Amino acid sequence: MRIVLLGPPGAGKGTQAEHIVGKYAVPHISTGDMLREAIKNSAPIGLEAKQYIDKGELVPDDVIIRLVKERLSKPDAAKGFLLDGFPRTLPQGRALETTLKELGTKLNASVYINVPDEIVVERLSGRRICRNCGANYHVKYMPPANEGICDKCGGQLYQRPDDQAETIKNRLAVYHRQTADLIDYYAKLGLLVEVPGEQPVDVVKSKIDSRLDALRAS
Repeated sequence: MRIVLLGPPGAGKGTQAEHIVGKYAVPHISTGDMLREAIKNSAPIGLEAKQYIDKGELVPDDVIIRLVKERLSKPDAAKGFLLDGFPRTLPQGRALETTLKELGTKLNASVYINVPDEIVVERLSGRRICRNCGANYHVKYMPPANEGICDKCGGQLYQRPDDQAETIKNRLAVYHRQTADLIDYYAKLGLLVEVPGEQPVDVVKSKIDSRLDALRAS
C-alpha cells in the first residue's frame, strides 16, 4: 500500500501511522525526520535545507520533493510506504504525483483523519508536560493525581506555548488554508479515505482498516 496521511494537528496521526505501518509492513516516511537525518549526516540536500532553516525560512518545495524522491527510490519503499507530513499543499500533491509517475508507481489512498477544530483545541490546549522528566498529561483525559504535579517524579507540569488556545487556532487556520485544495484534489482523484477522528482511537483504527482493506482487495 502507498498511502499519504493527512489531518490537522492533534488528529492522532502519530498513533494511526504507527498502526498502519505495522499492519501493512511499510516504512513510515516523515519529511521532518528525513530533513533532520539529512542535516545530521551532512548530506548535500541536508546542507542545502539547513541554509533555509538557519535563516528561519521554509524549506522550498523543490528541495523537499527531491528529498522525498530520493527516499521513495530506496528498496524498502518499493512495495509501499506511508508518507507523513508531505504533501501539505496542492502544488506539493501534484509534484508528488509526478514523482511517483517517474518512479513507475502511484498512490493507493490518501487517509484524511478529520477532526473538528473545537476538538483539536480541547485536545492540544489540555496537554501538560513535566518540566523534570517530560511525562505527558491531559487536564481532562489523563490528569495527574495532584493538579500541576507529575505522578512519576513530583516535577512541575507546564503548558507549552504552542499548546495555548489562540496559538492552536492560528495553526489550524494555516492548516485549513494550505490543505483545503489538497483534500479536494485527492477526493476528485478518488483517492481520499476520510475518517472522523474525534472517535476513540480503536474505532478510528477499525474504520481506516476497513477502508484500506477494501481498497487492497479491489
